[in-house]
Parts: sequence; structure tokens; C-alpha cells
Amino acid sequence: MPENILCARVLNYARMKSTGSVDLSVQVGALRLANPVLAASGTFGYGIEFAHLVDLNRLGGIVVKGLSLEPLEGAPPPRIVETAGGMINAIGLQNIGVRAFVRDKMPELRKFSTAIVANVFGHTIREYAEVIRILDDAEGIAAYELNISCPNTDAGGSYFGTDPGLTSQVVSAARQVTKRPLWAKLSPNVTDIKAIARAAESAGADALTVANTYPAMSVDFRTGRSRLGRASGGLSGPGIKPITMRLVYEAAGSVQRPILALGGIETGEDVMEYLSVGATAVQVGTAHFADPSVSCEIVDDLEKLCKSANMFNINEIRGKFKSESTCTTGRDVL
Repeated sequence: MPENILCARVLNYARMKSTGSVDLSVQVGALRLANPVLAASGTFGYGIEFAHLVDLNRLGGIVVKGLSLEPLEGAPPPRIVETAGGMINAIGLQNIGVRAFVRDKMPELRKFSTAIVANVFGHTIREYAEVIRILDDAEGIAAYELNISCPNTDAGGSYFGTDPGLTSQVVSAARQVTKRPLWAKLSPNVTDIKAIARAAESAGADALTVANTYPAMSVDFRTGRSRLGRASGGLSGPGIKPITMRLVYEAAGSVQRPILALGGIETGEDVMEYLSVGATAVQVGTAHFADPSVSCEIVDDLEKLCKSANMFNINEIRGKFKSESTCTTGRDVL
């Protein structure tokens, strides 16, 4: 780190300590965020729909609804069903398409100071690259998040995010068409997330989002039918937090890239726990369905938690967790 930047940070820390204020800013690769709390893709629309309910400028960032090359109608209703530990959704990646997003949504989003992250997906590597090419001509986008939990139709339906080779190919293709920060949103449905994380890192990802939803079902035995419009969907909410936390811990220990944790976050304490196992920032998802303003409340909560722990910079908590396991790797579960 250059000496002048280091001195500036030391002085800033001293100022924070003397005034009792807390620095919540975090660095995700080249992108600096005002705080570590982002709204997750698919749970906050395109962001502007919530502008009358939430001060969007208070968020660290907004990851918009996933964008495809052409508009998608999505899955048939019903699309959401409540479960004991959260909810199962089968939205089917409904969206207006990348061109309509650039034309109709970005002009409004540019009015806000929060970081706008475009979630991108496709069913071929070419589609991912083409969506990013279109977005690259638009101003105001801070980063791209690749949803690699989609099936690759060119590879017989194999999922990009469950195979290190396919992960590497799609991230590399995206890296070749943009200089903007590139995040890879990993799937939890793998036997070794470390291998997928390393593949994404080697191919040029600047950060990793861990993780997407878990395949799940809800059926009505009386009718013998799914409670969703399709057989299965993705489980999210507080029930998945302990499982995702281990994935974040595993990924953070295997790569040098920042990790954005996503899974069951409802409070400031949830955020601090994820940061303590190695995450740099977090994304809040399902909690928005119960309270659209929850992300702003979490930001307030974080400042209070830092003060109560006598921390004046939230980055002090990162990686604080130390495994006491006696296993050889320190990351194995008996």
C-alpha cells in the first residue's frame, strides 16, 4: 500500500476514534462501498421501485434483478411459498431484458450515489458476453455480477457454476469484454466450493458472491401437487444461514478475492458473523419481502454493534473467527 494512502487511513482512524464515529466503508476489489450492505439480486427489483420506501443512498449497493439478452416471462404462478426457515421461490429469472434496462431503468438509477451492480445471466457463454457488451456502453454501472447457476445449453445442460471448467470459461469470456469489476455469484450445490472459487478467481473474477439459493420443494399431499408453479424452486432465508456461512468460510480461505456473503441475513449481527469468517461485504435478500427497509436498519445496527465492541472501523472484524478444530486442515467437519 502506498505510504500516503496508509498515512491517510491512520489519520482517518484516529479521527474516527476521537469523535466516536464508525467507518463502515469497505473495499471490494477496486470498488469502494460506503458500507458493506447491498440489496441482493431478485429481491429488490431494479432498485428504483423501492425509492419511495427506502433512502437508496444509504445502501452500500444495489444488485439489480438478473438481466438476460432478451426479455423473459419467467415461471408460471404461484412463484413463492413460505417455509419454516424462509421461503422457496420459482421466479424463473423474469426480467425486461438488458436493452430495456439500459433504456428505461439506468437513467433513474444514475440519480443515486449508491453502487449499481448489474446481475447478468445467460444459457450460453455468448449470451453472457453479449449482455455485458450492451451494459458496457451504459454509464453508471459499478460492477457486474455473473449468475453462473444457469444451465449451459451448449454443453447439454451442465450448470456453469457446478463445474470448474465451465466456471472458468464463462468468467474468462466476461473478463475479455469488460474492464469493469466482475463478480461471480457461486452456486452452493457443489461438493467443493473451493475448487469453483479458485476457478473463478483464476479466470479473472474480482470478487465472489457466496452463495445462490438451494434447490428445494414444497408439496401439498392432499392434491399431490407442488405449491409452486413448477416442481421445485430455490430455498432462501434464515434457515440457510448456517450452511452458507460455512461456504463463505471455505471460499474465503481458498482465494485472495473479496467475498460477498449472501444467505439468511436479517440483522446487523448476521452481517458481523459473516464478516468474522472472512466476508468483505454482504447481500440482503429474502428479508426485504418482510421489510423493504431492513437493509437501512441493518446499516444503523452495524454502527451500534461496532461502537459496543469498541471498533471504529468495521473491517477490524473481518476474519476474526479462528477455528479451534484439531483436524489436519482446520476446515474439515467430522
